[in-house]
Amino acid sequence: MTQTTHPSKHAVRAYLERRTHEVKPPPTPEEIRRQLGWGLMAFEQKVGNGRS
Repeated sequence: MTQTTHPSKHAVRAYLERRTHEVKPPPTPEEIRRQLGWGLMAFEQKVGNGRS
């Protein structure tokens, strides 16, 4: 199973502010995720029999 990481709202706002001042075309969605650190992390699921 994987766990998704999300950037903080402050990081997203700062990114959008920088992008509004750039003249070149917007980056790909993958590049945006990379710049914001928004990706998938490996998540280890502990499997047991449900007993303590």
